[in-house]
Amino acid sequence: MDKTILNSLRVLFALIFLGMLAVIITASIDQSVFEAVGNMWPDWWFKATLADVYFGFITFFVWVAYKELRLWRKLVWFASIMLLGNVATSAYMLFELFKLKEGDTLETLLTRRNG
Repeated sequence: MDKTILNSLRVLFALIFLGMLAVIITASIDQSVFEAVGNMWPDWWFKATLADVYFGFITFFVWVAYKELRLWRKLVWFASIMLLGNVATSAYMLFELFKLKEGDTLETLLTRRNG
C-alpha cells in the first residue's frame, strides 16, 4: 500500500480514537451515561440515533468476524465494539494498519488472514 495512504489512514483512525476518548471523558465528567440515557430515553430521535449507531457497529463487526479466524478474538471484538463503540472500531483499524508489512495492499487490509 502506498505509504501516504497508509499514514493517512493511521492518522485518521488515531484522531477518531483520541477524539472519541476526549468526548467520552468530557461527557462522563458532566453526567453519568445512565443518567443521560434516562433523561433522553423518551425522545424518539434519541432512540433512532441509538439504533442507527448499533446497527452500524453490527455492520462493522460482520467485517471483523470475517477477518478474524479465532472465535475468542471474534467474541472479544464483538464485546469491545458493543461496549466501546467507535473507540473499539478505531482501535481495531489501528491494530490492523500497524500489522501491514512493506508491499501489502489495501486488499491485504480488507481481506481475511491466512491462519
